[in-house]
Amino acid sequence: MRLLSAAVATLALTVGAQAAMAAPVEIKFSHVVAENTPKGQMANKFRDLVEERLAGKVEVKVFPSSQLFGDNKVLEAMLLGDVQMAAPSLSKFQKYTKSLQIFDLPFLFKDMEAVERFQQGPAGQKLLGSLSKKGLVGLGYLHNGMKQLSANNPLKTPADANGRKFRIMTSDVLQAQFEAVEAVPLKKPFSEVFTLLQTKAIDGQENTWSNIYSKKFFEVQPYITESNHGVLDYLVVTSAEFWMGLDDDLRTEIKKALDEAIKHGNMVAAEKASTDKQAIADSGRSEILTLTDAERQQWVEAMKPVWKKFEGEIGADLIEAAVASNK
Repeated sequence: MRLLSAAVATLALTVGAQAAMAAPVEIKFSHVVAENTPKGQMANKFRDLVEERLAGKVEVKVFPSSQLFGDNKVLEAMLLGDVQMAAPSLSKFQKYTKSLQIFDLPFLFKDMEAVERFQQGPAGQKLLGSLSKKGLVGLGYLHNGMKQLSANNPLKTPADANGRKFRIMTSDVLQAQFEAVEAVPLKKPFSEVFTLLQTKAIDGQENTWSNIYSKKFFEVQPYITESNHGVLDYLVVTSAEFWMGLDDDLRTEIKKALDEAIKHGNMVAAEKASTDKQAIADSGRSEILTLTDAERQQWVEAMKPVWKKFEGEIGADLIEAAVASNK
């Protein structure tokens, strides 16, 4: 009887161990935007590719619209192992590395093609490793697009922003950008922006066509200036502990799926920049203002001193490489 009990116990332990070994690796992917945005579609594409190719080995669970964490908390949660992947805007990495502040500099990149050239070039690829000392791994850049200015009043020249309150992400560069035009920058979570605009607690904000449309900011902002003054991109990131803890073969396949998903997300971003802008125009809820060359130059001259202010933190050589990508 004892022998039988021992055999049963051994069998139970063996089955339990095999079940534990067979449990798929779980990747919780947290982000703050809607599922119909470039980031939302990229995350879902990644989940689907992993399900298709690594079913039973890896399971990706996507949590959109700040369901798990806001971007201000997700990196801390990642280092604690509460989430495995996220794609915060590049502004969110300021406390982990000063180098990535380059993407917040106003009027640095003339278009998304220049952004892509810089990110895929030597300087941009080197930046992916700038978080390693903090226990994070940059896996790839995801586009959203060029930023526009929306407000309760028409913004045609820098003087129009004087004294107006603008929501910004947590970024010293973006704070300096708005202070350069005598505006009042307020650091607030993305999830609160619509309510802040609706209640007129703030006067305006900066964002891409995709975010302005998907979050319905255009419904509570009568004017949008097509400024293209900055870029809003994301860094897909994971923790070094999680990433290096994966088997080499599994890590390779996950990275391959992620690269494909990012490529898909970037295609969506390019398409939505055009279609969402048109949808806003067609809605009649918000007037899109186009700057003349002379008006745009006023904004450039007002904001460009911000480059010099942060040159010491970012690196003059990095800024030069970004400028070269415009050619």
